[in-house]
Amino acid sequence: MTMATVGFLKRLLDTPGPSGFEQLPARVWRDEVKTFADDVRADVHGNSIATLNPKGKPRLMLAGHIDEIGVQITHIDDDGYLYFSGIGGWDSQVLVGQRVVLLGRGGPVRGVIGKKAVHVIKKDDLDRVTKITDLWIDIGAENRDEAAERIRVGDPGVLDTTVLEYPHGRIVSRSIDNRIGAYVVAEALRRLAADRPKHAAVFSVATTREEIAWSGGGARTSATGIDPDVALVVDVTHATDYPGAEKKHAGDHRLGGGLVLTRGSSVSPVVYDLLVECAEQREIPFTVHASPRDTGTDADAIFNALRGIPTGLISVPNRYMHSPNEMVALEDLDRAAELLAAFARKLEPATDFIPR
Repeated sequence: MTMATVGFLKRLLDTPGPSGFEQLPARVWRDEVKTFADDVRADVHGNSIATLNPKGKPRLMLAGHIDEIGVQITHIDDDGYLYFSGIGGWDSQVLVGQRVVLLGRGGPVRGVIGKKAVHVIKKDDLDRVTKITDLWIDIGAENRDEAAERIRVGDPGVLDTTVLEYPHGRIVSRSIDNRIGAYVVAEALRRLAADRPKHAAVFSVATTREEIAWSGGGARTSATGIDPDVALVVDVTHATDYPGAEKKHAGDHRLGGGLVLTRGSSVSPVVYDLLVECAEQREIPFTVHASPRDTGTDADAIFNALRGIPTGLISVPNRYMHSPNEMVALEDLDRAAELLAAFARKLEPATDFIPR
């Protein structure tokens, strides 16, 4: 990775965009890919699509979702305190005492998530799990009218954190799940623009609403619009190199140890075998994740879209998922972009995706 591409990654991660409100990071993504893609556009669901060799065959879709978990304001009380619900899956314990940035009508509004201090919590309640309904956001307003000048019911927000670089090429940030997927599919397209595939048309997509996508989210609608012959999804998966991790069922996946390729569920065995072949040829290390049910990623939506789309799933090991301090290794992101580019170059018009 160059300093420029790491700078692009940092801009993506630092730009707030929870599910349903992805406009700001989507603009950052499109502005970057315009420098090397043949065509860049957005659709009505906010998906961003960058294309290379649009008349090629087969048509390859590369998908990484650009949304993140967040919060949404549900009520403003008479004293100016804000109440909220979670966007996506939260461990509510993570929210206690955090700073937030809300996307207000006039720009960002910063606040803190409040809770009763330990000194005034009743003894019987000390061991009770904190719920989101026990919390509020304080933006320093003195009353409802003052708060309402800056924030409306329905305004979204995210935890107020920025990217940090750690030793051994590791980065820490919120929104790694899964803005790094959107980053990887953009970086794969950048490499393909420099050394174009002979045959394939490539559509890199920053999809929306994955974290709340009970009906398929932006992945399903963008796949319907593109009508690809094959698709690869890039997401994160749980690293299992932390204390107490259960490897018997989750597998052994380490930061910097390589990519994770999923088998089973919403994954085409043909696409899986081609990914393994490409990884072995490029000497890209990987581990395998067994997924006997749904994958919990955009792969589920794309695999079942239209007539059925042969789909592969490539994941990056991630520690502390759905927290303000998720952690990944930059070398794994580089490997993911390299594997996607190698897969695209390997495709031929006659490539058969029907399992035999």
